[in-house]
Amino acid sequence: MVELPRYVIPKKLAAGKVAYYFNVPTRYRKLNCTVPNEPLGTDFAVMMKRAEMLNGLFDEWDLARKGTITIGAEGPKFGSVDWLFREFKQSKAYLEKVAERSRSDYEWAMQQLCDLTTKRGDRVGGRMIRTITPLGADKIYDKLLIGPRGKKRQRTAEKIVKLCRKAWRVVHRLYPDQFNREPAGIPNPWLGVTLETRVKLTKAAVTREQVYVFAHGAIERGYPDAAATAVICFEWLQRPENVVAGLIKWSDYRAPSAPSIIRVAHHKTGTVAPHPLEEITEDGAVRFYADAEEVLAKLPRLGLPMILRDLGKGAAKPWRYSSLNHVVARLRKQMKLPAHFTLDACRHGGMTELEEAELTDGQGRALSTHKTQKSYEGYAKRTSKRMLSATRKRYAHRLANETATGVQNASSDGIQNEKQREETSAYKTAS
Repeated sequence: MVELPRYVIPKKLAAGKVAYYFNVPTRYRKLNCTVPNEPLGTDFAVMMKRAEMLNGLFDEWDLARKGTITIGAEGPKFGSVDWLFREFKQSKAYLEKVAERSRSDYEWAMQQLCDLTTKRGDRVGGRMIRTITPLGADKIYDKLLIGPRGKKRQRTAEKIVKLCRKAWRVVHRLYPDQFNREPAGIPNPWLGVTLETRVKLTKAAVTREQVYVFAHGAIERGYPDAAATAVICFEWLQRPENVVAGLIKWSDYRAPSAPSIIRVAHHKTGTVAPHPLEEITEDGAVRFYADAEEVLAKLPRLGLPMILRDLGKGAAKPWRYSSLNHVVARLRKQMKLPAHFTLDACRHGGMTELEEAELTDGQGRALSTHKTQKSYEGYAKRTSKRMLSATRKRYAHRLANETATGVQNASSDGIQNEKQREETSAYKTAS
């Protein structure tokens, strides 16, 4: 029989499965142990990994209680900024809400803050959470504003401050004893940091023509998977990391139960968009995405997910997102496409086309599955085509008003003239 980790309790379920629970003994709970009890599910491998992490946290708490701050020479101090970010990376707020492709950016931002040196010469990461005051947060932000080469980096400093706000909030909820308490202090010194105003850059978007130049060029060069990814991002607005992760499958495309539909899953919003591929009219079938389906027809079926890396001899595996991005960058250089051509820009191009087509907010969000108007509006780029369309409508509105005003004035003048003629006639008769 396999020995279970410390403080893990097994319970048999009605279906015959065994569920596992992490349960800190009552004697430690009475000592205000900060490690929470937690259900660990029924997957044994997942349970072992999570239990190891929870027991590690318990050991740190126990050693800190006894006056020994660290587990070992390599471990961060319990209650330090380094420790706070480690806890944040193990929280559900990070593991379930931060996309895989964004985690390297988060890691870099955390390291930037932790490695920042103070006037005393020590690292910010080595300082205790309680010592970071609102005034200290302001000073750290000012330091972050200046990059290694002396140039201002407003966006970077802003991102790090917002990350700190979130990390402080998440870990404070789990370990409130490690933070300052009101009214003596505030738990989150990053709230209220005044950020410098900056001009936010608009994300790049590519055109339909550029997407299909890339797609056909990629197929010719032996990369139908890169071609299909770009087209899926543009036409059906799926986030590129979701496409590469295998969230679009062959079973989603013209399935027997829905032969005229492609189902597109969006991990971020937890929604599935059923995009119609065709419509039967009196004149016959109208195919809405004929060009896109022509590209998909060139894509070999290597497994259940549409996008897989062909290893030869019938073997295939999922692409790493960064690796496919490198392939796209190399191909777009060969095709002499603009430097901003990326998989992300393909999706932004599709979103821009929704706006240029003058769809209503509801129609656009039905296709993109954005849940709020604010999140959808972030993709509404002010392109020349949209500006021209808006100008035409404004000009037409002005002409209509001028015409209506002219008719009203003419009518008013006619009535006034008739009245004057009647008065003149009456005057003459009286005379």
